[in-house]
Amino acid sequence: MSAMSKVAALRGGHVTLAAAADAFLATPRTANANTHRAYASAVDRVTALLGRDRPLADVADAEIGAALTELWGRCAPATWNRNRAAVTSWLLWCQTKKHWAAPTVPAEAERRKESADETRAVAKSTIHRLLSRRDIPLREKTLWRMLYETAARAAEILALNVEDLDLEHRRAPVRSKGGAIEWVYWDSATAHLLPRLLRLPDGSTRTHGPLFLSERRPVPARRPAAADICPHTGRARLGYDRARVLLEKYAGLDLHQLRHSAATHLGEAEVPLQLIMGKTRHKNPRTAMRYTQPGGEAVAEITGILAPPRRDHSPRRSDQQKR
Repeated sequence: MSAMSKVAALRGGHVTLAAAADAFLATPRTANANTHRAYASAVDRVTALLGRDRPLADVADAEIGAALTELWGRCAPATWNRNRAAVTSWLLWCQTKKHWAAPTVPAEAERRKESADETRAVAKSTIHRLLSRRDIPLREKTLWRMLYETAARAAEILALNVEDLDLEHRRAPVRSKGGAIEWVYWDSATAHLLPRLLRLPDGSTRTHGPLFLSERRPVPARRPAAADICPHTGRARLGYDRARVLLEKYAGLDLHQLRHSAATHLGEAEVPLQLIMGKTRHKNPRTAMRYTQPGGEAVAEITGILAPPRRDHSPRRSDQQKR
């Protein structure tokens, strides 16, 4: 091998975008299934847009910025930041761990400010009206009801498989952010919807594969892992971004608001903080308390306590005695 060839190999001159993405997604940092799915969604879409067979070293910083803008430039700041962070982590890993010549996310594709929303909790009546609407498809109605009743993270519920469900005891194990396996529990409304969701057109029931499925079968160029394809229908697991878009379309809400609202409604019902932490699986009380701030309905209700005493217009006893 010539000196020039050795330099090219060291700098990753022959490493394609696809190979670099596959190497990154095989690292321990993406071992968690939810984390892997989030990173893979962002990195795979960028590599597909830029050309999976292109050499990594040939991609310019500006092309990375243009790809991010085309894919997520019009999305909410949180979505932009999440996908930008995934791509940044991938490129930094290529540079620092593998010492490949790799582009970086340009300065103009900067992180966007996420404004704090003090009205994240949705009124209980609003959620129940949403979930009783006839125009909401069964899949979305089941997903949103399950997110609310379990108070779980959307990525955790979307990662569930049919075989994970303990329908008798209304629970399922999920892998949490820290990697631990924990139980989530749902109530009668979700229990009523799940059998309908699992029913196939021929009357049989799905027994394996992803619980929530995409509308169509995946195209060969973007075929996901075998574990993310339903063996009964050939359809792929429903992705986070698609689920987010649909809730925004039907209700103007964010997926996390269902979890936030569930914790808030438990707090308004005077459920002890320790039980709320058990439900949401928060380990830090200070973090859990942030999710259990009283909602607008509860604050409006107690405001009546501050009103001046009502005047009593009934006849006074002394006047009655005179009569």
